[in-house]
Amino acid sequence: MAIRRSKKAAGDSDAAFLVALKALCDEKEIAPDVLFDAVESALVFAYKKNFNTDQNVEVAIDRENGTFHVYALKQVAEEVSDEIIEISLADAKAIDEKFEIGDTVRIEVTPKNFGRIAAQAAKQIVVQKVREAERGVIYDEFADKENDIVNGTVLRIEDGNLVVDIGKAEALLVPSEQIADESYGVGDHVRAYVAEVKKGLKGPQIFLSRTHPGFLKKLFEAEVPEIHEGIIEIKSVSREAGARSKVAVYSNDPNVDAVGSCVGQKGIRTRAILEEISPEKVDVIQWSEEPGIFIANALSPSKVVAVFVNENERTSRVVVPDNQLSLAIGKEGQNARLSAKLTGRKIDIKSETQALTDPPDPDMQEVDISSATGFTMSREAMREARKAARKAAKAAKKARKAAEIAARIAEEARLAEQSEQTEQSEQTNVAPENPAVEQKDDSQ
Repeated sequence: MAIRRSKKAAGDSDAAFLVALKALCDEKEIAPDVLFDAVESALVFAYKKNFNTDQNVEVAIDRENGTFHVYALKQVAEEVSDEIIEISLADAKAIDEKFEIGDTVRIEVTPKNFGRIAAQAAKQIVVQKVREAERGVIYDEFADKENDIVNGTVLRIEDGNLVVDIGKAEALLVPSEQIADESYGVGDHVRAYVAEVKKGLKGPQIFLSRTHPGFLKKLFEAEVPEIHEGIIEIKSVSREAGARSKVAVYSNDPNVDAVGSCVGQKGIRTRAILEEISPEKVDVIQWSEEPGIFIANALSPSKVVAVFVNENERTSRVVVPDNQLSLAIGKEGQNARLSAKLTGRKIDIKSETQALTDPPDPDMQEVDISSATGFTMSREAMREARKAARKAAKAAKKARKAAEIAARIAEEARLAEQSEQTEQSEQTNVAPENPAVEQKDDSQ
């Protein structure tokens, strides 16, 4: 529906108000239109209240000079039944020939003393909107920081809850999100993970965490440049804060060792992380898209003999050497729990002896884990390997003896042949006796 402006214009300029409003917007980092729209809405209410009218009006503030304008909005009608909200076609065309039935005419009705009324009405709404806008700005700022790390200072402690100053807002770090045995005092520095940001009546509610798996992930991103650059990916994290964690990493570059890059030379990169979450220990695991290999790696430092998986039910059976069973399960089942969380699979761990009497479910398929970092051969396989090695050693020994005998025979043959050739040469070189002398002697 078309809206036409009347040519009537009146109203006092209030440049001071405009300057103050814009200065406030700059100081509080609030978009000017947010305040202008709020003030205009408030002035509509103030106009109706002060002039006791039910007119459909709107108030506009000139963004250039601060002048207030009040407009009565009337719809063009063939027959006027309510003069407050309607105007005849003839009267509308007297304002502008372009008006037609159904159009809305804006007729300026600004009172002479409206500037004073506007200033009074605007004061309260401006204060209110500034507060709301500030809260909105703060919410937007920290909503962008959700799932990231922030630094702050402890302002106060209330029943174990830490109220932390993080700049433009206060955040809450509850006891359940604090690492066990950590203690803080007022004024202490806190580094934490922004777990959640909510809108509240008095401003944004920001909840921090030092136990969230995301906190550990962000610490690795801060310490390992290859993660920040996207060369190495953190595929999953399982964590029992204050005790132990596992981080699965993968390199997109075959020339870059994911685990080695994260640990650093002599553990220098993980050292800063461990200092932040002490006394927690961290296992950096090589991630693999092959579930069996990933499960075997996840159970580190335990060695693994075999892995059987059921892809449909995401379950697995892992066989470990008898002397590795307690290590694979971990203290109070910790290693098994963390590995299950890391891989997203249920893991049933059995020793080799247990596996002989308790075979895996028929739906489970054994997978090749020979490339897993924690792979070790079964006792049977090791025995067979040792037996094959002994046979190979014996065969090699026999081959060496045969080679030695053949060499001796060849040498003896060579020497015999050489001796025979020498004898023949000597016989050829001996001079024959003189036959003439022999005949002379016979005749005598």
